[in-house]
Order: sequence, then C-alpha cells, then structure tokens
Amino acid sequence: MSSLASTGFVFFILLLFIGIYLSLFGLPGTIVIFLDVLLYGFFTGFGQVGWRVLLFLLCFAILAETLDFVTGLTKVHKTPVMRKSLWAAAIGAAIGMIMLTPLLWGLGTWTGFFLGGLTGILVVELLRQYRLKAPQQVSNRAFFAMMGRKALKGSLALIMVFVSLAAIYS
Repeated sequence: MSSLASTGFVFFILLLFIGIYLSLFGLPGTIVIFLDVLLYGFFTGFGQVGWRVLLFLLCFAILAETLDFVTGLTKVHKTPVMRKSLWAAAIGAAIGMIMLTPLLWGLGTWTGFFLGGLTGILVVELLRQYRLKAPQQVSNRAFFAMMGRKALKGSLALIMVFVSLAAIYS
C-alpha cells in the first residue's frame, strides 16, 4: 500500500469516528458515514464496497435521521451542546476504547468509542440537571427518552460502521 493510499485509509477511518461522534450530538453523523464509504468506494473503484452495501448504508442513514427527526418532534429532552459535553464525550470515548479494545478487539474499539462518548454526555447532563432547581429539571421519563434517542441513533451509526468495515475487510 502506498503512502498516499495509507493516508487516505487513515482519513477514511477518522471520518467514521467523526460520524459516530456527530451522531451522539444529534447531528447527521450517519450521513457522514455514508458519504465517507461512498468516497472510499469511489477512490477504490467500488471493488470492496459494492452497490448493495451502499444501498444498505443509505437506507440506514435515512432511517437513523428520520427516527432522530421524528423523536425530536416529541417532548424528548434535548441536551444543549456545550464545551463541557464535547470534552466529556471525547474523554469518555477514549476511555471506552481503552477499556473495551482488549476485551473485544476491533469491535471493542468502535463500541467503546460509542458507549464511552454516550456515557460522557450523560454524566455531564446529569450533573447539569442536578444543579438546576426543581422547576427547570427534566423528568426522569424525558431524560431516559433522550438517552434512548441518542443510543438508537448511535447504534444505527455503529451498525453502519460494522457493515462498511466488514465489506472492506472480507
């Protein structure tokens, strides 16, 4: 593999991580993952990533973004994107990767990144809710719905990453 190809592959992997990270904050991370795999397929001549994989990823991206939009229309609590939550998600993602990679190898790296990032966001939001006075706090139901919304979208992004990497490495 040439140095240019290696650099491109590193960029590809970084964009997959960025896609998962964005999906934790309700941003279109699944679209980033799909476009990343599409670009990878384009630059490699669609030898490893075929139209079936791309169609699957496109359907999952549309599903994830649609579910995120529909659940956003309900009264689900939306966590504000603050500097603290960005840092907590990044630190949590790094810790999650470090903890789960030895147990599950590559699967643990991606899963740890997602679960650690999600945990970091939830800890910051729990602390923020604890500091608020009772009328401004969200209900437990709204908080758990917010957790479920983030977990659902992140899980779909994680499935997209697993499918794309399985297609590349098989």
